[in-house]
Amino acid sequence: MSHDDRKGFGPWRAFFWPVHVYELKKLLPMFLMFFFISFNYTILRDTKDTLIVTAAGAEAIPFLKTFGVVPAAIIFMLIYAKLSNVLSKENLFYVTLFPFIIFFGLFAFVMYPARESLMPVASTEALRAMMPAGWGGFAAAYQNWMYSIFYILAELWGSVILSLLFWGFANQITRVGEAKRFYSLFGLGANLALLVSGPAIVLVSDIRKHLPAGVDAWQISLNYLMGMVVIAGLAVAAIYWWINRNILTDVRFYDPKQERAPKKQKAKMSIWESFSFLFKSKYILCLAVLVIAYGISINLVEVTWKSQVKLQYPNPNDYSTFMGWFSFCTGFVTILMMLFVGGNLIRHKGWGFAALVTPVVLLITGVAFFGFVIFRHLLEGYIILLGTTPLFMAVIFGAMQNIMSKSAKYSLFDPTKEMAYIPLDDESKVKGKAAVDVVGARLGKSGGSIIQMGMLAFGTLATITPYIGVILMVVIFAWILAAKSLGKQFVKLTAEQAAAASAAAAEKAPIA
Repeated sequence: MSHDDRKGFGPWRAFFWPVHVYELKKLLPMFLMFFFISFNYTILRDTKDTLIVTAAGAEAIPFLKTFGVVPAAIIFMLIYAKLSNVLSKENLFYVTLFPFIIFFGLFAFVMYPARESLMPVASTEALRAMMPAGWGGFAAAYQNWMYSIFYILAELWGSVILSLLFWGFANQITRVGEAKRFYSLFGLGANLALLVSGPAIVLVSDIRKHLPAGVDAWQISLNYLMGMVVIAGLAVAAIYWWINRNILTDVRFYDPKQERAPKKQKAKMSIWESFSFLFKSKYILCLAVLVIAYGISINLVEVTWKSQVKLQYPNPNDYSTFMGWFSFCTGFVTILMMLFVGGNLIRHKGWGFAALVTPVVLLITGVAFFGFVIFRHLLEGYIILLGTTPLFMAVIFGAMQNIMSKSAKYSLFDPTKEMAYIPLDDESKVKGKAAVDVVGARLGKSGGSIIQMGMLAFGTLATITPYIGVILMVVIFAWILAAKSLGKQFVKLTAEQAAAASAAAAEKAPIA
């Protein structure tokens, strides 16, 4: 039976659960791995924002993304590309994963308790005196350098562990036909993680209500949060180890020679040759545009929104509690999107149509959010009648925008992006994915940060908001054009690969 069809399924099962019973041996471990990686992703994302925004302000985020995250991502990509030539795929996975787990454990139990004695207060004041008033976020990030390192590594968790390691592994062991049925289901694991991690964050962040005065409630909350991160990280390593010994040895689930046309062996390329190869590939460049455009778009919206959240919730525990509820709501909406929209849209409307949904959602919700922030003074009288404040309404509007855009990303953007790698040869998959997912994603977010940094030199986040809204629309239109082009290339490349595989199978078939 072809792995690209849904034979034996009734119409309702084909809609909700297009998986054969024997395939659960492969699907469930990947599902659980994605669950634990995403569990950590949510906790780290909310914790890094709580640490930086409440201590240094949202204005520090553009500087951290530009001067911290991007250089770290580039350095990582160079090391990863080198290690991929000398280590086995399994050892490369462990060598990449464990440094993250070790750092996050050390941060909560060793570094954070010593933070007061390690902050460079005097040199920070000297730095503030040298910089434009709008660049105070840079000095704040420098003063809170331990939080900054945490922020950088937490950012890299998403692009390195989630995008590069998990999806790279999934693309290695999943056939195109399976991907059409499995990838959206993998995503359910990520969003079930949001439903679990969100309340977990709320539970440990609300702990200060039950502690006596004078106790550092955030230190206790941080210990619980990072303890969960370490345990979930070890679970990821254990599941990966089990899959390598029980799934990759079963030809029903993985055969490196299956569905591949014979190809000439290529010599390993150097790092700089890899860059040259990628920039000559229109396919990879279109993928990079998608990732970069998403990063710029979401960053332009999030920094503005998080500055509003900080004003509403200045205490770290309160901020973390709000972000926990935000994550829970994101997971709930995304699961609904995956069950009723994601996989079915990809199967019935095709890759190109599904890839266009996310930029269109960001365009509509982004315009609505910026419109409210810019013109909310005109609605102040009506907002007061509702018994609330314009600030709280801005926080809620921004949360709704982020929930819709993230649910579209998880249910459609991520699966379509990862499917686009499957028809590529091994060289493009490994090094192309490293460049696009690690460096491209960071360049995307730093692109938004550079835009904001340049504008902050001449004003505040409040005064530059209208200009950010206009730039957002331009970036999304470029994203839409790249998605349309990549859709045509994906269809063509998939058809060519299928034809080549059929021809190779015909040549090997015994003559009657």
